[in-house]
Formats: sequence, C-alpha cells, structure tokens
Amino acid sequence: MAIWKFRSKRKVSGGKYNRFREKRKREVHRNPALTILGEKKIVKIRTRNAGSKAYLLSNNSANIYDPKTKKFHKLQIKTVKDNSANKNYIRRNIMTKGATIETEMGLARITNRPGQEGAINAILIESK
Repeated sequence: MAIWKFRSKRKVSGGKYNRFREKRKREVHRNPALTILGEKKIVKIRTRNAGSKAYLLSNNSANIYDPKTKKFHKLQIKTVKDNSANKNYIRRNIMTKGATIETEMGLARITNRPGQEGAINAILIESK
C-alpha cells in the first residue's frame, strides 16, 4: 500500500471530513532510506519534472574534510558513535545528517543527507 503526505479522510472523533478530494500523484511519499554501514548500494529514483535522486542504502566510506589542513580525504567508516535523530540508530549503524562516525583519522560529523544525496560528507571534529 502506498504512503501519502496528506491528512486522513477521517477526523480524530471518527467522523469524515466533508468534500474529501481524491489523492494526487504529487502527494506520494516514500519510506526513508536509513543508510547503514556496509557495502555501497545506491538506488536512483525519478522525481517530479524528470529530476532524479540517489538513495544511498549503504556505504562504508565517507568524504572527510579536515579543517586544520583544509583538505578532503576518502576514509573508511568503522562505526556510528552517536546519532541525535534516534538512539536506536547507533546500535543499528544507521547514518543520518548530524550523526557522529568513527573513521581512521578520528571522529567526524555527517554534514549532508546521505539518504537523499547518494554520498556521505563529513567534517572532522576530533582527530587521533
């Protein structure tokens, strides 16, 4: 069954809203990608106006920016240390924007939305 971004046909009390219109294609909603730690997997999806999105389902490397040297490094991700979006995401190794990951150089914070952009970009916050 499809997921929609529109209100329910029924009120909290159980009654129906008057003149409820039909569902529109633009209101279709998808499940979140929930990018996990693992072998790289990307799903490309067509969006409105012939656009496209790259859903990153899993990845084990990240583009890390080091503010001291002002350079980027592509590093392997060891584990997810913290995720303010949901505490359960830490033990499941799910990466979202704002999550803290452990890499070979140290701890880094994810600055983009990997489930919608197809890559993991992070900034180094604590080096070893």
